[in-house]
This record gives sequence, structure tokens and C-alpha cells, in this order.
Amino acid sequence: MQLPNPLKTLPFIQKLHWVADPVGYMQKASQQYPDIFTGSMVGFGDTVVFVNHPQGIQEILTNDRKQFTAPGRFNRIGEPIVGNSSIAMLDDSFHKKRRQLLMPPFHGERMRAYGQIICNLTEKVFSQLPVEQPFLACVAMQDIALQVILQTIFGLYEGDRYQQIKHLLASLLDVFSSPLTSSFLMFPFLQKDLGAWSIWGRFLRLRQQIDELLYAEINERRQKFDPDRIDILSLLMSARDEEGKVMTNQELRDELILMMFSAKETTAISMAWVLYWTHYKPEVLKKLLEEFDTLGDSPDPMSIFRLPYLTAVCNESLRIHPFLILTLPRVVQEPARLLGYLLEPGTVVAGCIYLTHHREDLYPEPNQFKPERFLERQFSTYEFLPFGGGSRRCIGEALALFEMKLVIATVVSRYQLALVNREPERLHRRGFGIGPTSGIKMLIHGQRKPHKSLVSAATVPAIT
Repeated sequence: MQLPNPLKTLPFIQKLHWVADPVGYMQKASQQYPDIFTGSMVGFGDTVVFVNHPQGIQEILTNDRKQFTAPGRFNRIGEPIVGNSSIAMLDDSFHKKRRQLLMPPFHGERMRAYGQIICNLTEKVFSQLPVEQPFLACVAMQDIALQVILQTIFGLYEGDRYQQIKHLLASLLDVFSSPLTSSFLMFPFLQKDLGAWSIWGRFLRLRQQIDELLYAEINERRQKFDPDRIDILSLLMSARDEEGKVMTNQELRDELILMMFSAKETTAISMAWVLYWTHYKPEVLKKLLEEFDTLGDSPDPMSIFRLPYLTAVCNESLRIHPFLILTLPRVVQEPARLLGYLLEPGTVVAGCIYLTHHREDLYPEPNQFKPERFLERQFSTYEFLPFGGGSRRCIGEALALFEMKLVIATVVSRYQLALVNREPERLHRRGFGIGPTSGIKMLIHGQRKPHKSLVSAATVPAIT
């Protein structure tokens, strides 16, 4: 079978390039084959057809579950972290049923209840950072994301278990934050327990510790179930599928880990990038502050969420630096044509989020940060897809965008920040995605005038 535009480099070299420098791998290939090419990578099979033309992505996603299916097995590289029963690992009808169970906590009035908590936790974290001393924006945003997730998911806001889960989760997910350590997820032969000081051995011990805490929390909730709680864990424990079945302890554990991983990596890194760009481009920050001033004192979170320029800034940051670089791969089920190429059953295809977001014909001067492009044009879900697409689109997208906007609004309206280094940030692999190599070093010069603050310091409430 002749696959579209196969790369000539040896498959093993391609796989190493993919693990060490996925952006460089895709950029090099797209220079030769701009719309579609076939390459070798790790985790999704030996051979994958990469597609970054919107028409091709639309064909894949609109025929999701028909000509192209998305088996959960393509997420198996994440199984050591998120287990084998989370929504990411499920196939077809099982995935659809789980998605229906998980959707309600991430939409509607539930979101409103989380708004002030997000603002208050952001203020709490930044108020503890030293003035005129460098800090890493990625670390600060991960701290916020973890605390938000512990309150919104668990309803935990203090106590030993809260502190232990927060510390262990941060340590667990940091294990795979570099290209070198990420390779342990990509190459199973590296997954050997050589003791507590080895990379995989440390990971296994951290995972065991956090599992003990999570299962203890789940068991206590079952024994003392409170139907009035609105945290996500309580909502999931009370949810029943169409057959009346509740989620098992392992299913709950796996979903919680997946949510926490997504929050700490995808959401936190995306928020750090917004801080970077708003301070790399002073004119963008100026426009944001002017927009915030139109809201008056202490606006409600939903008013912040709806701000058009803030939305454009967040979207442009997600465009130029998406954490996820591919959609979940699909498998061809019956002979299908894609951008003029005939694909046989069994062919693996994946939409290239990063390459699509950097197409010159969609986004002129794609490497330039221009939020106005999202005010001037409405992009389709096949042109702008930072959270993936089709039936496998990220279930936490709404909460992630809500948190992202509230955190950024709170920080930039209240604090005067500056980048330590104005050199362009380099990208490197972080587990399943990409992030800034340096972590984005910044300084706090001080607070802005009180009347420009969108949120006042307050005691962080618990979710009950």
C-alpha cells in the first residue's frame, strides 16, 4: 500500500527525533510536504499519516466513529499515570457512555460556583511570591491549577490529606517534564524499577503513595456520602449510567488522576504562556488592562469570562503554543479518500494541531502573536483545535478556558510583572505535550492600584 508522502529518514531516527523534538520533527516534514505526510513515531504505531490541512482534519473528525475510529489504545502510553479505565482509554460506545457521565460537572451553574474560588486561589498564590525576585510562571500556574483542582474536584481545601495529595501529585507529574524522562513513557523497555533513585522506580513509589490517599478519600466519601456537595468527585460518585450503575473506585481514581494531570500540565502551561505573551507584547497588556477597567469594581466571574479581547488573547496563545500537538489518532475502518489519497483499512491517521495552527494560509505571520486575528475572523473547529476534536475533544475544555481567563485577569489586573529574559522561549517535550524550556522566568515589581483589581483578597471558601 502506497501511503501519502512517506518521509525518507530511517524509522528509528524519526522516532528518536519525535521523542526529543516533536515540533522540529513536524516542521521539518511539513517543509517538504505541507498538507499531509507519513512518518514513524512512538506510541501510536510504527506508521502514522499526519494531516494538517483543515479539509483533511474535517474529513477525519466528521466521520469519527464511521470511516475513522479513535481506539483508546492509542492513549496507552499514558496508562502508567492515568490507569486503564479512564475515559481516555475507552473505546467507542464505552467512551460515549463515560463522557455522558462526566459532562455535567463541567458546564452550566456548576462552573459559576467555581469562579470566585479560582480568583481567590490565584490571589493567594501570587500574594506569597517574593517581590523583585525571579519566579517561574509555569510553577506558579501549576500551583494554582493544583489548588483549584483539589477544591473543585475533591472539595478539599485544608488538612494533611490536602497537603499530601498536592505535594505528591506535583512530584508525580514532574517526573516526565523533560524530553529525557518523557522517553520512559514512550519506550516500555525503559520501564524498569531499579530502586527509589531510578526514574521509573521513583515514579512507581510516588504513584503508590498518591493511590493510597485517593482511595482513602473515595472510601470515606462512600461511607459518609453527602448529596449536597458540589465538588466533582461527589457528583461523579452519585452519577449513574443508563443501566443504573455507579462508577467503581478504580474508575473514579483513574478519572481523577486524568483530570489532575490535565489541569497541572495542559491548563497550567497554557496560562503561563499567556503571561509570557502579555508581557512580551506591552501593547497587548495595555489593551487588556483597558478592557478590565470597563468592568468596574469587583465584577462577577462570568463578566470576566465573556470579555472579547481577553478571549482573543487566550485563543491566540493557545494557537501559537498548544500544549497538545496532535489529535488522538484515528484508524481507517473502510477504504477512504483523504486529500486525494486512498487509505486502506488499518491505516493510522492523526490531525496535527501544532502545524494547523501555524499554517500561513490560515494565520498570516503565524509565529507572530496577534490576538486581533480572533476578533477579525471566526475560525472553525478544524482550523483552531487546541483541545482536540470530534468525539475525543477534551471534556474539560470549558473549565480550562474559564480558569484560564479568570487567573490571567486576576494576575495582570492586580500585579505589575516583567519578564526576566526577553529572548524567545524555546519549546521542549513535557510528557505527552510541549512547553517552555525555561519555565518562563518573571518578576513581580509590586501591586497595581487597588481600583484596577478585579478581585479582592478573601478567605478561600470550601466547596461543600
